[in-house]
Amino acid sequence: MSASSLSSPTTAIVILPTLNEVKNLPLLVPRILEHEGFQVLIVDDRSTDGTAAAADELATQFPGRVEVLHRTGKRGLGLSYAEAFPKAATADVDVICQMDADLSHDPRFLPAMVAATGKFDVVIGSRYAEGAGFKNWPGYRAALSMGANAYVRAVTGLQAKDCTSGYRCWRPSAVRQIHWERVGAEGFAFLVETLCEAALAGCRIGETPVLFIGRRHGSSKLTARILREAFVVPWRVLMRFHQRPPKSGD
Repeated sequence: MSASSLSSPTTAIVILPTLNEVKNLPLLVPRILEHEGFQVLIVDDRSTDGTAAAADELATQFPGRVEVLHRTGKRGLGLSYAEAFPKAATADVDVICQMDADLSHDPRFLPAMVAATGKFDVVIGSRYAEGAGFKNWPGYRAALSMGANAYVRAVTGLQAKDCTSGYRCWRPSAVRQIHWERVGAEGFAFLVETLCEAALAGCRIGETPVLFIGRRHGSSKLTARILREAFVVPWRVLMRFHQRPPKSGD
């Protein structure tokens, strides 16, 4: 896809992994679909609060624009994405997006992120790019995020300011370069693992600023087990590089 092609309407599919987001999902999906040419793939991870039913209702409300994938395997954010991305890559769209379903990722930033794929293969909705910011986010979570990003950059050699952001847009060609069979992180470390895979494949990685908003409904999925995985995964992917640290695109 060339930069000039983005002057015409661009089609995109947004992957939304869900686990107990029944209050957030009906608020988020219509806002995404306000953008012309956008579709949504909801990937429900066996929610117990009625999210699956809400997702099916949205698919009925927006036929042809909302699809639901009901997972039956082991739970995990990374596992949900690893199942959804190859499926999304078969869709006839220009861009594949990923975002959280907890309203922390504002859909109003999607057009700018999608437009940036005219230059980059992977675009990060960055909390640390110039012009970005936070709203209603506890200080300890912000400090944890900044520390995690510094750790990831130090271990892997990635140059992005926000390596742990889950708000991203991909060219389908970049998605097809990822070796999904070896992406093994179950939790948030999946975000680091796939970014490293993209860098290893030679993808150009860019960032656009976003306003990150703290969760309003539901509970955080961050657990001690997920934190332990996040500590180990950067070293695991570094070994995968065979001492060839990845280079991000400018």
